[in-house]
Amino acid sequence: MTDEKRIAVVLFQLGGPDTLPAVEPFLYNLFCDPDIINFPGSFLARKPLAKLISTTRSKTVRQKYAEIGGGSPIRRLTEQQARALEIALQPHLPARTIVAMRYWHPDTREAIAALESEPFDELVLLPLYPHYSFATTGSSLKEWNRLYKPKVPVHVIDHFFDHPDYISGIVERINAVLRQLPHPGDVHLVFSAHGLPMALVEKGDPYPQHIQSTVQMVCEMGAWPNPHALCFQSRVGPQKWLQPSLTATLEDLARDGVRRMLVVPISFLTEHIETLHEINIEAREQAESLGVHDFHMMPALNDSPLLIRALADLVLRAVGRRSGVASLAT
Repeated sequence: MTDEKRIAVVLFQLGGPDTLPAVEPFLYNLFCDPDIINFPGSFLARKPLAKLISTTRSKTVRQKYAEIGGGSPIRRLTEQQARALEIALQPHLPARTIVAMRYWHPDTREAIAALESEPFDELVLLPLYPHYSFATTGSSLKEWNRLYKPKVPVHVIDHFFDHPDYISGIVERINAVLRQLPHPGDVHLVFSAHGLPMALVEKGDPYPQHIQSTVQMVCEMGAWPNPHALCFQSRVGPQKWLQPSLTATLEDLARDGVRRMLVVPISFLTEHIETLHEINIEAREQAESLGVHDFHMMPALNDSPLLIRALADLVLRAVGRRSGVASLAT
């Protein structure tokens, strides 16, 4: 090991309630975020509105979490990613990884406390959102910068939607599902990304373009004959969101006679409520009620070796090391 600089890597994620009692305070934290609730005068109404939304929605949302095991797996899966990344970096430099959740534990303050428990020479900030958005990467970094004043060099990785190993990881996951199916070329691929309010898109948020680029690169690398569609899910509130929605897409495809489909959660690095319930329970039930008899969901990347290799390559490049960890990277 030629470079003995000690590196700390902070991995940012959304977070999720790990127990049913945590659902309401998690929702309150989420809707208190000015990057989520933002309209003229919202600084006055945000906390009362967050309290109202979290109170009124908590019963329904708790039931959904109960149906996927009683809580979100996102903390456990993100910590698995963090441990795998630390191991992948070990042959190249001394590094430790710390998880910072935006709306639940370990939150940003807890991550800062963990960060300061050991000395380090450089800091890498790595949001686990491949596609940049003001509402995800932007919000996490804004909160971090509000609470932490660095005394060492800081490197920020704010997107990786086009990293070859990330793309390869998705292709690998899709192929693993298709290999299990008879006549896989007949399966319609439905790429489903988390939605975004059009108000953010109109302000120049690059998220839709990043998503479209990822889908294009995945399809080019996969070279499948299958037809595909891109849609968006998880809309909240009355404002306009990116279209088409997952529900409308399922209706349109079923109306056109599609009876076999594979939903690919394109913007989610780990399983959580949006994949395990919104797709695998709600969308499945909707599709089957519309006559779709062969419905499948691609598992999230979680700690896929290709994803971990991509993250390690991003960190090494950020600190000026080009080690060939990700042999597919250019």
